[in-house]
Amino acid sequence: MAKPVHSMIRVLDEERSRAYYARAFGLELAERIGFDGFALIYLRHPSSPFELELTVNFDRTEPYELGNGYGHLAVVVDDVDAEHARFTQEGLPATAVKDFQHEGKTLARFFFATDPDGYKIEVIQKGGRFA
Repeated sequence: MAKPVHSMIRVLDEERSRAYYARAFGLELAERIGFDGFALIYLRHPSSPFELELTVNFDRTEPYELGNGYGHLAVVVDDVDAEHARFTQEGLPATAVKDFQHEGKTLARFFFATDPDGYKIEVIQKGGRFA
């Protein structure tokens, strides 16, 4: 059986990205592995073994093109409205909170945050499927 362990994104500025993910989602440095031309930075929340791998190519000077294929990371929070208010207060980019309905019932309440490189992070209210 396969067990998901990490998701990787390429970032332009290591410090900016590490600071964003720490501030926005409480992700902490699990490990940093440096190579001649790049570094792999593994971030993890204390509540989960799943990691976000940031790949930094040292010779890269231009932002990455994210393309037109829509994808995102997702995190679960206890109170999506309070988290949205915190993002707004701290000036972290976030869409409005959405109430996603299916057959007249709320399937999920969420908003999307955007990291410094343009990646989307879905912030979902804990409960139901996301308990």
